[in-house]
Formats: sequence, structure tokens, C-alpha cells
Amino acid sequence: MSRHESFSKLVDTMHRLRSPGGCPWDAEQTHSSLRQYLLEEAYEVVDAIESGVDDELREELGDLLLQVVFHAELATERRAFGIDEIAETVNSKLIRRHPHVFADASVDSSKDVAASWSKIKAAERAEKAGGERRPSSLDGVPSGLPALLRAHRLGERASEIGLDWKTPSGARSKVDEELSELDEAVSSGDDDRIAHEIGDVLFSLASYARLLGQNAETALRAGLSRFDARVRKVEAEFEAASGDPSEATAEELDAAWQRAKLGEPAGD
Repeated sequence: MSRHESFSKLVDTMHRLRSPGGCPWDAEQTHSSLRQYLLEEAYEVVDAIESGVDDELREELGDLLLQVVFHAELATERRAFGIDEIAETVNSKLIRRHPHVFADASVDSSKDVAASWSKIKAAERAEKAGGERRPSSLDGVPSGLPALLRAHRLGERASEIGLDWKTPSGARSKVDEELSELDEAVSSGDDDRIAHEIGDVLFSLASYARLLGQNAETALRAGLSRFDARVRKVEAEFEAASGDPSEATAEELDAAWQRAKLGEPAGD
């Protein structure tokens, strides 16, 4: 079956599920009701990428594609747009944002490509604003992004207009400053102030990570995966010895934790 035939078959299947005599559950769905599934499927794709298992990645990408096709079917029923318009829109966007490939622009590095991409997107934001207001450099960064990822994106956008540290060391100093302010807030016992300063500390750490060429969201996900694996190893060790980690001493838990870290890649 060709690529076009496979995709057309998927679109037809979705249409049948929504049609009279199809699936009652699918027929009840709306753009709003599907939001949670779109997010879940996107995260499952990320998990599959991190697993390195191609079969899992293929399956999860299919589930994510289904969400796009589902939303396209809902829009088609409203006569708003369809899957063809979605494909045409993103294809036009790719061509417009790659003038070094599809036009006569020239670039010397991936850094040049990123700079060109940012300028083109800024022009697109200005066009969308229609001259009614000066577009913000932060327009288009979804408020629903995971907080650390949003911190990374907002920092990138602010950097485009010069609101950024020149070097990572500047951002590192900001981390120390925010930690000091958090200590003061903790000493005050003011819960609102503590929450405020914790937010500033996390944002400053995300900025420091970005200037080091890292993504705080990705780094935290990796850290959480390591934590998950180590806790499970500790639990398994106590279970094998017919013990209970909740009844162990701090020294016993620390020793088990250190054993759990053995065999992990350097730097972990």
C-alpha cells in the first residue's frame, strides 16, 4: 500500500467512526474533549523516543497522527477546514521558513538557519497582528506548555530583543541571587513570598540551562527517569531480602541508593 493510500485509508476510517452507524464514543467527541488525549499522546511519543525502541515509536507516532486526523474530521464537519488544508498550511510554512532551500537565500551554518527562522517567524507574527498592535516577541508561546519548557521558550524569545545575559555566568549569578531571596522568604515564613521566590529560582535555573545549550525540561525528565529507576532498584533490593525500605535506617537507605547508582553512565 502506498503512502498516500495508507493515509487516505486512515482519514476514511476516522470519517466512518464519526458517521451514523459508527462509534458512539467517537461521535460524542469535540475539539475540547480531545485535548487531554492530544497531550497524552504527545508525551507518549516522547517516552518512546527516550526508550529507543522503534516499534514503540512507530505505534505512538500513529496514535499522535490519529489525534490530528480526528481534529481534522471535526473541522471538516464544521466546514472550517480539512486535512488537506492542514497539510497545505504546514507545507507552505516549511517552504517559507527555508528560503535557503526553496529560494535564493544563503546560510553558512545551522546557527544562521535558526536566526533566519526567528526573523521569519517575527514577520509572521507582525502580519497576524494586522497592524493593530506591535506584536510581542512572546506571542505564540503557548501558556499550556510544561512550565520549564515554557521558561526555555520565553527566554529564547526575550533573547531575540536583547533581554538576556551575555554569558552563562551572568545567569549563574542570577541563580545565586534568587536562592538568597528564597532563603529570606523562608525566614519570613510568608507562604506567598516563598512561592514567588521558588518560581524565580526555577526560572533562573531554566535560563542558566538554556545559556549552557541545555533544555531544563529535557534535563529534568532525564533526572526524573534516573530517580525512578533508582527508587525501584532500592525497593527491589529490600524485597529480595524480605525487608521494608520504610523501616530501614537512613544509613541503610543511603547505602542501597549508592548501590542503585552503580552501573549507570558516567555523569549520572
